[in-house]
Amino acid sequence: MKFMVTWKGRPGFYKAAVEQFLKTGGKPPKGLKSVGRWHAPGSMQGWHLVEGDDLKALAQHVAEWGDLLELEVHPVIEDAAAGEAASRVFGK
Repeated sequence: MKFMVTWKGRPGFYKAAVEQFLKTGGKPPKGLKSVGRWHAPGSMQGWHLVEGDDLKALAQHVAEWGDLLELEVHPVIEDAAAGEAASRVFGK
């Protein structure tokens, strides 16, 4: 399963968040694969697409950054799967 982790820096923690990112690379723990990560230049906002079925690893990843960033986790599916689900409801 894929999850989009969105983040926004907590006020006053910019330097600490950047230092942790530079030190660790922001890699997710074992059990999750990083599909891609994007940063909004000039802000403390970004998105990290991870893939895996280990929800404990996902919780760990969020906990590793929770003191520095405000995080949200959203399960996501691709267009084909969303279209298939819509077809089941609306028929086609």
